[in-house]
Amino acid sequence: MSEPNPFLEPARQSELYGHASRLAGRTSALMRAKTAGHPVPETIVSLVQTHHARPDRLGVVLDIGCGRGTSSLVIAEQLRPERLVGLDAAPSLLAQARERAKDLADSTVDFVEGDFHDLPLPDGSSDIVVAAFCLYHSPRPQDVIGQIARVLAPGGVAVLVTKGLDSYREMDQMVAAAGLDPRAAQHESLYTAAHSGNLADVAASSLDVIAVLDEEHVFTFDGHDHTAQYLATNPKYDLAPGLYGNPGALAATLHEFLPDQPLTTRSRITFVVAQPKEGGELA
Repeated sequence: MSEPNPFLEPARQSELYGHASRLAGRTSALMRAKTAGHPVPETIVSLVQTHHARPDRLGVVLDIGCGRGTSSLVIAEQLRPERLVGLDAAPSLLAQARERAKDLADSTVDFVEGDFHDLPLPDGSSDIVVAAFCLYHSPRPQDVIGQIARVLAPGGVAVLVTKGLDSYREMDQMVAAAGLDPRAAQHESLYTAAHSGNLADVAASSLDVIAVLDEEHVFTFDGHDHTAQYLATNPKYDLAPGLYGNPGALAATLHEFLPDQPLTTRSRITFVVAQPKEGGELA
């Protein structure tokens, strides 16, 4: 029997996102390591500008799975919609997003708690819907796509973003080599539900796919201390007691069993752009 995917376990969501500092630490370590690949929020903005008929006159923009609001704030600043709604299921992340939005001039940004299987917006109300790095948290991402199709306005555009199944495989190999989790490379990908290989098909369940963009992102961690900052809250690995959530102890273990050297790893980032089906029918 396969192990449950932590991204699909409701009982683990509090552990993963109950404290904003955990996600912030992991994201910060990953972004500090990035050596190739365009910033994802800017790519989302560019795709909206390319594929929406009136990107300079947008009404409501919905950012699903907004987390700490990183993409939401870039979208709000660069596209200047009448209103941006950031939606997430984690109160701790929303609190940090609201704090970060305080510095946004003429803010029309609202962050709301909600379930992406039941979007709290009216039918046809959103010119743009963004769902970046969140669809793989649903066991049935097609249901989320159905909700996106429901709230999209005629002529609206959805931008969906995910990662490849084999993202960060070099890190899997290092974790196994250090004895931290000998089965690291055998665990199911965190992104199985919605990944680079199936996202367009998932989107096509209720939307018309009009563009797909793939880009390889490369990350080089400068040594064990840096790598441990990312690994310490990565739910993929079965770490020994005392290591999960403890980058110092994790780094010490890496130093003990492996020579300290940079680690380069990769992830295929896929952007799918879609529109409401012609005639507005929902699949």
